[in-house]
Amino acid sequence: MKRTSLLILLAVLAVVGDAKVLLPQLFQSGMVLQRGKTIPVWGKADPQEKVIIRWNKHQYATIADANGRWRVDLPKMKAGGPYTMMVNDVVLTDVMVGDVWLLSGQSNIDVTIERVYPQYTDEIDHFDYPKVRLFRVQNETNTHGVQDDIRPTSINWKPLNKQNAWLFSAVGTFLGKRMLEKTGVAQGIIVNSWGGTPIEAWISADSLMRDYPLQVEKTRLYQNDEMVKLQQQFNQQADQRWRQLLDAADPGIAGRFTALDYDDRAWKTVDQYQNEWAKQHGRGIVGSIWLRQHVHIDKAHAGKPARLLLGTLFDADFTYVNGKEVGRTYYQYPPRRYDIPEGLLREGDNVITVRFVNKYGTVHFIEDKPYLLAFGDDRFSQNPMPKDVIPLSTRWLHHAGAEMPACPSGDVSLQNMATTLYNAVLYPLAPYALSGIVWYQGESNSGNPAPYADLLRKLMGNWRALWKEPTMPFCIVQLAKYMYPTDAGYKNWLKLRDQQRLVAEGDRYAEAADIFDLGEENDIHPLRKKEVAERVGLCFDKLVFGK
Repeated sequence: MKRTSLLILLAVLAVVGDAKVLLPQLFQSGMVLQRGKTIPVWGKADPQEKVIIRWNKHQYATIADANGRWRVDLPKMKAGGPYTMMVNDVVLTDVMVGDVWLLSGQSNIDVTIERVYPQYTDEIDHFDYPKVRLFRVQNETNTHGVQDDIRPTSINWKPLNKQNAWLFSAVGTFLGKRMLEKTGVAQGIIVNSWGGTPIEAWISADSLMRDYPLQVEKTRLYQNDEMVKLQQQFNQQADQRWRQLLDAADPGIAGRFTALDYDDRAWKTVDQYQNEWAKQHGRGIVGSIWLRQHVHIDKAHAGKPARLLLGTLFDADFTYVNGKEVGRTYYQYPPRRYDIPEGLLREGDNVITVRFVNKYGTVHFIEDKPYLLAFGDDRFSQNPMPKDVIPLSTRWLHHAGAEMPACPSGDVSLQNMATTLYNAVLYPLAPYALSGIVWYQGESNSGNPAPYADLLRKLMGNWRALWKEPTMPFCIVQLAKYMYPTDAGYKNWLKLRDQQRLVAEGDRYAEAADIFDLGEENDIHPLRKKEVAERVGLCFDKLVFGK
């Protein structure tokens, strides 16, 4: 009997020793907690396990419920730190108390510091703000319902420096820097966005069901995980097969059209902006197209490193200089900025070759973008433009590639369906205490702007209810200028922008940041994100700080 009792006791002790408190992904060393508000801390443990939080020289205890869930609300604090928080055996260090901002929406929140670097080269080169902490929510969807936590992420309360910010939201980075300079307290920037997503994806099923039931029902069609997996596998295999056949049929593949000494005298000369060369039978060619341009390099520039600016192209491109690939981009939006290594450019004749690949539409160059070779230490800057440049001609030598049928697609874009992002990446963040929310979205709803005000009100009410803060401040970033007045979608952008204005005017805890003048007619992702962050900051100066 004694031996049996001893074994039982040892087994119990082993279980207790293995018991772990699990904190949400937001709770990590380096985090910023919100000043001036109750600080919720929550997580999971074994059912009925005692949870002890040691924080700011005090101890707080609770018991996990029958499902292992627990929560402790720590008292309000003034800004300060760094602190250490202990939750049972979990130790979190370098914890700051300051202001926390949540930025959400679509691709204009996604635009990174790397993308806007040429606008602010000197400022970004000198980023060093350890009291600004960056957190990027990892993209994920859920068609079944809300989930407890987000996925692990690589940018998890990293201090603001050039390296950590390089692939982080430019608006978020500049907002954190700006608010630190204004307040002097630590800033936590949580970015939770996904390019191309409509507002409906960010709203709960309950909030949408009454007025938009079909959107919710469509999401339910995709609750069969095996079906979704099969469709995604089909898309991957179809894309792989399409590219294999394209490469097999393309006469310029395997370096034939890219070599400097290739004889291109029979190629036809075309203008990059008169793109009949990209059409067949009145329609855009699906497949590949080749363009070459000869550039004379003088002795002063020969052998020197350079940056090739190819504006913005539609759609994918593979770009070569003297037969060596210098860059590739797989979709239309990013600026083409390709670095040419030292020694590649020679004195005399050089050749730039671009292989376009597209699955739909018509290959084209975007007008009013820079097309040039830049030299010198300032070649990475575009504000101002570098001093030592060789402009490219708008005239190119043209050769057909391979024309292809459309790539078959059973596209599954769960992130564009109602509720999927609310379930997976919004719901798990609450009730992490926040100072305010930035909402920068609308491009993907511009095709039907009429219901946008209603949807935005639902989103704001939905999120405020989730955080149990009916006065949660919202800064609504209005759509920037885009397209020309003669373009088909121009009026819809105006209408959606006005819907954003109406919501802000009707909500005493919301403000609209007007960034119309910061836009670019020919670019859906304008680059002046520091100025956007400044206007967002002005909204919060009023909403949060009463200025």
